[in-house]
Amino acid sequence: MIASRALTPLALAIILAVAGCAAVGPDYQVPTDAAVNRPAAAGEFQESHEAVFQQNSVPGTWWRLYEDPTLDKLIGQALQANTSLRMAAANLERAQAVTEEARGAQQPTIGVNASPTYGHASGVSVLSPDTRPMNRWSYSGGISIGYQVDLFGKIRRAIEAAEGDEQSAQAAYDATRVTVAAETARAYADICSAGMQLASARHSVNVQRDSLDAVQRLQQAGRGTALDVTRARSQLQQLQANLPPFEASQRTALYRLAALTGQTPAEMSTTLLECHQPPRLTQAIPVGDGAALLRRRPDIRQAERSLAAATARIGVATASLYPSISLGLSGGSAGPATMFGERGTFSWSVGPLISWTVPNTGVAQAQIAQAKAVASSALANFDQTVLGALRETESALVSYARQLDRNAALAEARNQSAIAAKQAEQLFHAGKTDYLNVLDAQRTLASDESAFAASQAALSSDQIDLFLALGGGWQDTPVAQDTSASDQTTSHTRSQNRPSDR
Repeated sequence: MIASRALTPLALAIILAVAGCAAVGPDYQVPTDAAVNRPAAAGEFQESHEAVFQQNSVPGTWWRLYEDPTLDKLIGQALQANTSLRMAAANLERAQAVTEEARGAQQPTIGVNASPTYGHASGVSVLSPDTRPMNRWSYSGGISIGYQVDLFGKIRRAIEAAEGDEQSAQAAYDATRVTVAAETARAYADICSAGMQLASARHSVNVQRDSLDAVQRLQQAGRGTALDVTRARSQLQQLQANLPPFEASQRTALYRLAALTGQTPAEMSTTLLECHQPPRLTQAIPVGDGAALLRRRPDIRQAERSLAAATARIGVATASLYPSISLGLSGGSAGPATMFGERGTFSWSVGPLISWTVPNTGVAQAQIAQAKAVASSALANFDQTVLGALRETESALVSYARQLDRNAALAEARNQSAIAAKQAEQLFHAGKTDYLNVLDAQRTLASDESAFAASQAALSSDQIDLFLALGGGWQDTPVAQDTSASDQTTSHTRSQNRPSDR
């Protein structure tokens, strides 16, 4: 009988330990029917077989492929000072703090109290027949230790949820880096593209001004008419009207670049306005495949980690159906100051505290239903993000490839227009045609040159759109060649350049 009584606490401890190994609610794993697990999602891109693409992995610092030191410097500045990145870093730090708070629930709590007092205690309260008034010092103090037994895994599920949120915040930070790098490159390219279009427009103006001078000389020599001069002057004014919009585009892109790099407009160097050639790759663009894309894009990782956190919160809600058990140990001492340290002033207690709201399980069931609904929504968002990433990439691939075709056709059209304009001018000076034909040929040439310059600008923008869709730009080093379609979403690894590591 004595042995049985001795074994009871041990058996209880073993039962609690075994029960503590389990956690209610579903254990998270990427759903087998999720879009990320479809074989078609991990294959080659449908539009990647063009000669302008290659199957190599996308480098993390893709902008270095342009070999433009100015672009490298601007993106470096943006990644250090951009305000959106600072906000994302602050959100990540908050998520990290929330995770530490959740982990703190696994640790015992310690409380200490002390209260020295001076006064007169009643004889009844101290069980003394001496009722003569007497003022004296007295004290009370103690220490308590409490520990919540995570019997059904509520704390562990809460930690899982917090860690999922933290990893989601890390992915959001990485996604912001992707956007900042791309938008900085785009702003720089827009400055240069506007400069290129401005140079082309100015060239057309200069050509037309020379034509106007020639017509005026012919009129003075009696070989031209006032109508020819009027037409030439009107064409010159039309071409000059094209200059202000390009100048404005340059300035607005410069100011956008200032904001991206954390500067005021006045702090930006105007030497960037001298750029007349947008960055453009002359080599085939490395695009990889769908499997690499699913691992690389931070927004996919963010959506997957949010799903993991939502799944863990189902367990947190489910644990509310079960009792909560806390173990407590306290000790203290109280009495007159003259008796401090004597044996009779000490007290202690130890025991569990069990709380269980059995009658009101309807609230817990409603919370479980809410958590499951949130998880279902997170899964739908995960699938939407995966499908959206594939759509964006395929669209960017085909847009860039077809823009190249259009650019080649426009280049040939511009060349033919230049030949036609020269021939028309020669015929006019030879007296074999009137100036109207020259004017039409020059208008066509100006239009074709403008369209070709706009196509050049669109090519730069399409390249940046493609790199943005491919999801590069958050890594410190180029992405290594990967072999699994779902490693990124299940490994939970973090970027090497997280704010807390810098």
